[in-house]
Amino acid sequence: MAAYLQWRRFVFFDRETVKEPPGSDEAGGRPFALPPGISVCDSGRGNIVFGDILHGGGAGPQASQIWFLPRSLQLSSFQAYKLRVTHLYQLKQHNILVSVGEDEEGINPLVKVWNLEKRDGGNPLCTRIFPAIPGNKPTVVSCLTVHENLNFMAIGFADGSVVLIKGDITRDRHSKTQILHEGGYPVTGLAFRQSGKTTHLFVVTTENIQSYMLSVKDYPHLELDTHGCGLRCSSLSDPSQDLQFIVAGNECVYLYQPDERGPCFAFEGQKLIVHWYRGYLIIVSKDRKTSPKSEFTGNEAQNSDKQALNIYDLCNKFIAYSSIFDDIVDVLAEWGSLYVLTRDGKIHVLQEKDTQTKLEACKSGLLLMLFRKNLFEMAINLAKSHHLDSDGLSEIFRQYGDHLYNKGNHDGAIQQYIRTIGKLEPSYVIRKFLDAQRIHNLTAYLQTLHLQSLANADHTTLLLNCYTKLKDSSKLEEFIKTSESEVRFDVETAIKVLRQAGYYSHAVYLAEKHAHHEWYLKIQLEDIKNYQEALRYIGKLPFDQAESNMKRYGKILMHHVPNKTTELLKILCTDYRPSGDSEGHGVLEGKKANSEEFIPVFANNSRELKAFLEHMTEVQADSPQGVYDTLLELRLQNWAHEQDEQVKEKLRSEALALLKSGRFKTVFDKALVLCQMHNFKDGVLYLYEQGELFQQIMHYHMQNEQYKKVIEVCELYGDQEACLWEQALSYFARKEEDCKEYIAAVLKHIENKNLMPPLLVVQTLAHNSTATLSVIKDYLVNKLQKQSRQIEQDEQRIKKYREETTRIRQEIEELKSSPKIFQKTKCSICTSALELPSVHFLCGHSFHQHCFESYSESDSECPTCMPENRKVMDMIRAQEQKRDLHDQFQHQLKCANDGFSVVADYFGRGVFNKLTLITDLPPGKAATTIEAGLQRELLLHAKRST
Repeated sequence: MAAYLQWRRFVFFDRETVKEPPGSDEAGGRPFALPPGISVCDSGRGNIVFGDILHGGGAGPQASQIWFLPRSLQLSSFQAYKLRVTHLYQLKQHNILVSVGEDEEGINPLVKVWNLEKRDGGNPLCTRIFPAIPGNKPTVVSCLTVHENLNFMAIGFADGSVVLIKGDITRDRHSKTQILHEGGYPVTGLAFRQSGKTTHLFVVTTENIQSYMLSVKDYPHLELDTHGCGLRCSSLSDPSQDLQFIVAGNECVYLYQPDERGPCFAFEGQKLIVHWYRGYLIIVSKDRKTSPKSEFTGNEAQNSDKQALNIYDLCNKFIAYSSIFDDIVDVLAEWGSLYVLTRDGKIHVLQEKDTQTKLEACKSGLLLMLFRKNLFEMAINLAKSHHLDSDGLSEIFRQYGDHLYNKGNHDGAIQQYIRTIGKLEPSYVIRKFLDAQRIHNLTAYLQTLHLQSLANADHTTLLLNCYTKLKDSSKLEEFIKTSESEVRFDVETAIKVLRQAGYYSHAVYLAEKHAHHEWYLKIQLEDIKNYQEALRYIGKLPFDQAESNMKRYGKILMHHVPNKTTELLKILCTDYRPSGDSEGHGVLEGKKANSEEFIPVFANNSRELKAFLEHMTEVQADSPQGVYDTLLELRLQNWAHEQDEQVKEKLRSEALALLKSGRFKTVFDKALVLCQMHNFKDGVLYLYEQGELFQQIMHYHMQNEQYKKVIEVCELYGDQEACLWEQALSYFARKEEDCKEYIAAVLKHIENKNLMPPLLVVQTLAHNSTATLSVIKDYLVNKLQKQSRQIEQDEQRIKKYREETTRIRQEIEELKSSPKIFQKTKCSICTSALELPSVHFLCGHSFHQHCFESYSESDSECPTCMPENRKVMDMIRAQEQKRDLHDQFQHQLKCANDGFSVVADYFGRGVFNKLTLITDLPPGKAATTIEAGLQRELLLHAKRST
């Protein structure tokens, strides 16, 4: 009783009377009136269904009708029984209606099953009719229920019997009827409960409550209680109350599971009707001012009674609606509302208010109660039971948290704020708990924020700072040592905060676990100073990351652990595999880095650099050029600074061997500069030789006054570069020392190769005060003798050419002035005797005409003389083309030892004359040429005729 009086009352339903629809025959706005004589009703499938008693239609016979009221309020009916309808059950998932009624006086109830989707003469099709009699003794039907799967129907009787129809209830042949229960007390309520594959039937009488398990053979049953209820005072809840069977007695309302009794609620008053609707318990009870009636038979005698309708929210413990009605027939649920039918024929609709309106009402109550804690919890439960969206719930949690925070209950407030995560901006809560005394509450909130993966980098920073301020190492380790799939924070931010707070081991753990290699190495090298561990870690990384980190931290590691760092670099640049990758060793080809890029790592570590470079050149012959260049420079430096002669000789050999390896052809200048910088003479001379810088070799020996070396250079390379002898002669000519021996050797070679004119030789040696005439006497005598012999040869050749020219001119003159007699008797091609027709040429060659046509390329040229003539013609054309080759002439004249011979050669080839090709026709000679052609044709014609 006390608990019930404390339940708050709300008005969550709006009450209206159903009016006639607009446009009806009757005046619009009147209350809708039900047909008279309504005795039973039900609802479902979009209709409210009524059954009446002895409803007559005009002068026709009396009949009992079943009425259908759709949402449009257009009533329709059909005759179901002749006398009365006593029970109706409309299935919710099938368009099947089951009715119990009487066709004649006396106790003779009939059960009819109607298929409302099929028609029989305009009326619903009755698919089955059978009498409702338990055994052989007729009795009154007290209640009826049907399972939604259409496989069970239960009928309760006033004598305490329960008949169970199992099978297809719509057909006779597929169902089986049996008496399930027998007793001495009237059955007042039945209800099927389906949980998975288990089916129970609740049976309540005026004195007890039992449950039967229908999914097991023999239908075992259990008595749940020893008191019962009146007719229509039981119902089955929905899944929100775990499908509990509700029994309303005059003192309390009890809830039952199939195997036990559940909670009870002290609602006093005589209960008349009980229903369950959308999480609400609906109870119609007799008003206290009226006299009590019998629980079982009192409903017929309550025509003038006032009745109270209460709607209870059992979960949240408040009364959602309460009102007084005149003589309620029943309360039905359809179209999302409750409909209250009264005995005067009116229908009252109870429309549930929307959730926001109910919450506003609840808030008003909370404000009046000064934000009492229990009312906040009531509002929360109400919102949950009515499926309020998450935004609305979050707002209630926020107000509840603010209320607790203002009262100083920070622990309770933070729990409410935690429930707003995801909807309420975290900064709203964080600002309230930034005080150092509330750091525990802030930590709890931030932890939950991370667990829901809604934290950003700033939240992670703040949470870690809370841990460090509290010095709660256990919580800190629990936070960071979550598994990979449970990471709900920004790892990089966490590493930064832990490092800043001095928790280096935790920061290193996070960095290693989440593969933040840069942070791991930065902390190990800059904070912990554990260089060997950092080097070991780099050796475990994939190739690309190992390479980049060695470039970044190589100098630091080289400074502290030079040997191990050098070894790692050797591996990285030759055949790198991560140290932990044992499975892939020998299967996958290792990667290698560019060794030249790591040379700066060895700054101030020349010994390790030399070892690294020598290793690379040994195992990898195709190392980058920079490796060889650096190794050469390193060896030259060591050679230049070495004092021990034996070691220095060894270093010299190593440097020279490196130069001779052939790796410096593309960087010749660089290698030469290095050798010159370190005054490495052997290397300089070798590079001069490789680069064919013969003059530089000779100048090097000249600078060192190595006369024999100068002569040797001229002898070795003079054939490739003749000017070396001239430079040697000029060098010795400038020397004031006695160099006659070397001058004589040079002059001998100049004479043999005819490299310089004698006059130039005399002029060159004129600068030397020690060189007398006797030095060049032999040279001059030999030169003059050669020139004399050459003059004699030239005079003989000129005489020969003049005689030949005179002979040719005579022959030409004879051809012009005297007839040519052809006396050849053989063909010049086939050497056979000449036969007509034949062809004769002025050159003296004769041919058969068929031989001439077969071998001749031109009708005007002799096939025998043509090759020689063409050579001459080609020479003349070449001379003509070379007349304009001034650049070539200038180049040859500049480079020749004897310029006069070049000029004479070009003069002899006619470069300086106007040449006329013999194919050209000079002016005035055209007639002569035509005449000669006519003579040739006449001669050929004469030959053919003879």
